Amino acid sequence: MEIIKPKALKKGSTLGIFTPSSPAYKWNEGLFANGLETLKRLGFNIKLGQLTASRGFEGYRSGSPKERAEEFMGLIEDPEVDGLISTIGGMNSSSTIPYLNFQKIRHERKLICGFSDVTSLHMAILKYSGLKTIYGPSVMCWFGEWPNGIAESSNWFLDAVVHHQNGKRAVLAPEKWSNHKRRWDNSDWKSLPREWQKNEGWRVLSAGVAKAPILALNLNTLMSAAGTSYWPDFAGKILLLEDMEALLSRTERSLQQLNFIGVFDQIAGLIIGKPESYNQEAAPFDYDDLFREIIGVRSYPIISNFDCSHCVPMISIPQLSLVELNAKDTFKVSLQFLEGGIE
Repeated sequence: MEIIKPKALKKGSTLGIFTPSSPAYKWNEGLFANGLETLKRLGFNIKLGQLTASRGFEGYRSGSPKERAEEFMGLIEDPEVDGLISTIGGMNSSSTIPYLNFQKIRHERKLICGFSDVTSLHMAILKYSGLKTIYGPSVMCWFGEWPNGIAESSNWFLDAVVHHQNGKRAVLAPEKWSNHKRRWDNSDWKSLPREWQKNEGWRVLSAGVAKAPILALNLNTLMSAAGTSYWPDFAGKILLLEDMEALLSRTERSLQQLNFIGVFDQIAGLIIGKPESYNQEAAPFDYDDLFREIIGVRSYPIISNFDCSHCVPMISIPQLSLVELNAKDTFKVSLQFLEGGIE
């Protein structure tokens, strides 16, 4: 199937909001509302999907798999909606896959954005629709950040969905980053200032240069798709892996499974995102050491500490866009998008 690009957004475009898994608006309506306001300030109109508008709630999920799929397809088919962005992730976006009309999704060519558990939809849409998607922020994370969202994340989002249609675009590491968690069940999320750390840059684990399409995926969600028909084609891709709760023991299990499947023999490069909640579990080695141990010596570039993950700020990644990754030594890394992910 020919891979096609979604239509670019512009000022005044309408974003349809869908909730494919967790009904997180129930945990913090203020954060959700602030995310919508941030998107409006960025120049977009907002239209809530039917499930989201009614604040659908079934405990850990917003509705039945069919209801969640109907909300998604309703926004795809709505002529007023130009692009879709998720409320947040969760655990069960994959349940909607059997009920989606992938031919219709391809025909409409609407931009679709989200991350984390929404990885399931990225993989399925790429496989069955051949439509490129955007691995980027959701309404609550990170447009909901008080008071005006995460500025760098918003700018990278606009670059990916509005501005970069042709030509090259270089991406540089931000000066600071944060994985500071604040409580949602009180006012901490807006009254407690976020704690930031100096960003040392992107760390080179294996030097090299690669020019290839990029594929950004959440590690935990990716592993839940093993054995399915929407498992990605990794051959010749630069793979970006990011995870939320990175217990080193669980990370080892996931990486070994990818190793057994042969993924690390197929790819052209590897980018490892900053883990949000990292737990070394008393091991005498760290996150990077574990990747080195399992992947071994490779001729392609491998970098870690990258800023597309559950940490902030977050670089938006147009899936399967051609990029050039040049990893030299220590923190000498350049990443350049060689084409736009939209048209």
